[in-house]
Amino acid sequence: MIAIIDYDMGNLRSVQKGFERVGHNCIITRNPEDISNASHVVLPGVGAFKNCMDNLKNYGLIEPILNAIKSGKPFLGICLGLQLLFSESEEFGKHKGLDVIKGKVVRFPSEHPVPLKIPHMGWNDIKIKNRPAVLKDIPDGSYFYFVHSYYVAPEDADIIATTTFYGIDFASSIWKDNIFACQFHPEKSQKTGLKILKNFGDMKG
Repeated sequence: MIAIIDYDMGNLRSVQKGFERVGHNCIITRNPEDISNASHVVLPGVGAFKNCMDNLKNYGLIEPILNAIKSGKPFLGICLGLQLLFSESEEFGKHKGLDVIKGKVVRFPSEHPVPLKIPHMGWNDIKIKNRPAVLKDIPDGSYFYFVHSYYVAPEDADIIATTTFYGIDFASSIWKDNIFACQFHPEKSQKTGLKILKNFGDMKG
C-alpha cells in the first residue's frame, strides 16, 4: 500500500488518481501508523515552503517522514515534496527544511539575457544524468509538466538524476538511496508521468 502524506498542501487527489490508473493501491493519510505500515511513501506539495514545513510540524509528520526514509522503503517527493527534503529554502526569507538532502532551494535568477517568466510553468524536457528504477523506460528528452519559481541546488551533484533547462540548467529530479524526488508533476504529465508512478509503485522496499 502506498501512503500519500496529507498535510493540507498539494493536489493529493490527482496523485492518488494517477497511481490508481496504473494499478497501484494508495491511501491519503496523515496517520503516523499508516505511514509506518505503508510499503511506499509519497510526499507531494504545492505552496510556500515555510507554510508546508509549519503544517508538517503541526500535524506531527516530520518524524514519520524521516523514519520512512530511514527504513529504506521507496520514497517519492513531488514538486514542493522535493524541495522540503533539502536543508533550507530562501523562499520569503531563510527557512529550515527536513535536511535529508544537503543543499538549498533557490529562486530562478531575475537578471538574465532573456527575461524568464517566473514561475516556470508548462511543459519542459529532462536530460537524464543517472537512471534510477523510477526512470525505467523513460526516454531521455521526455517532457513533463512544471510549476515552480524555485529550484533545488544539492551540494552533491552526483545525486542529480535529471536536469532541465530554463535559463539555466537546474536539477529537475534527484535520486539518493531509496529517495526519488522530482520538481515536475508526474501526475499531470500524461502517459510518461504515469509511467514514473507505475515504476515507483513497482519498486520493492
